[in-house]
Amino acid sequence: MEEQTKNKEVLGKVLFFDKNLSKNRTQSCATCHNPEAGFVDDRDNGIKAMASLGDDGHSLGDRQAPSAAYAMFSPEFYYDKKKKKYIGGQFWDGRETNLATQAGGPPTNPIEMGMASKETTVERLKENSYYVSAFKSIYGEDIFLTTAKAYSAMTDSIAKFEMTKEFAPFDSKYDRFLKGEYDLTPLEDLGRTLFFSNNNNSCATCHVLKGEDKLGETFTNYEYHNIGTPINHELRAKNGVKEIDGGLLNNPAVNDENQKGKYKVPTLRNVAVTAPYMHNGVFKELKTVVEFYDKYNNKERTLNPETNKAWDEPEVKETISLDELKAKKQNDRKVDSLVAFMKLLTDKRYEHLLEDK
Repeated sequence: MEEQTKNKEVLGKVLFFDKNLSKNRTQSCATCHNPEAGFVDDRDNGIKAMASLGDDGHSLGDRQAPSAAYAMFSPEFYYDKKKKKYIGGQFWDGRETNLATQAGGPPTNPIEMGMASKETTVERLKENSYYVSAFKSIYGEDIFLTTAKAYSAMTDSIAKFEMTKEFAPFDSKYDRFLKGEYDLTPLEDLGRTLFFSNNNNSCATCHVLKGEDKLGETFTNYEYHNIGTPINHELRAKNGVKEIDGGLLNNPAVNDENQKGKYKVPTLRNVAVTAPYMHNGVFKELKTVVEFYDKYNNKERTLNPETNKAWDEPEVKETISLDELKAKKQNDRKVDSLVAFMKLLTDKRYEHLLEDK
């Protein structure tokens, strides 16, 4: 069984990088989830990586590609009756239950990889003799008898690759600190203290699952919240989208207006090297994000430092998680310390990107 899993991981890795699985053979999973850039889309795309450019060379979505790093730890999408909250799933709105079903979305999405159907995608697989032999060896000789079976095998393999340590090494400076292999600077230590302190700010309310200084923390509780993110007007000017983004309400499994404008809390792993920020890439700097949160509790934070203008109105006002956002106001040193702490969450392989910034 272990060998079978290994074979699926190897096959999944090849599939993850295969541009032939897009209509014009220009785009793979790795195009929008670049392993060299924290598994996000770091291409300029004409709008500074705020959203991904499709295989057709002109289509732009209205959200940026979330990182595929640490995505394996998101539970399958469900409704927690006790908390009265939706939790888990994949994509910003949890519309796919798990990694395998997520992997099946982009190939046939007309503004992503653009394949006409699952059938045409499977035909592309059959062009490759390695795929034919590998699929038959792993999934059985009759795997190509039905499109559904072959497509499902493809997504299963990609998911198995995304569940390897390559996507979740847990080897950041923070992880090394927990093992006694790294000493925090005074600013980093202050940031750590503030981050985990519910008396000071609200970071830990949504971005801590296991508890303070626990090994294997992914820095998200996988819930959905509306934090009042404004429309990204620059992106909308390029993609022509006019309608309000319903967030979680766009999930076919959700039929509750109270979920409008809510998005899955993202992991903070590699957050310092995966700009821009928010589901629509509206903020360019991590410090801006911290100041944006602080504006809810600090009357002096009236200006967006990136525009030197007042913060834009939220796209969806009615469902903002005001209780979760309650905190003490932060001074500039505290803001800087929280940014310093979040930089600690960068995987070892991406630490050079911090230096580049």
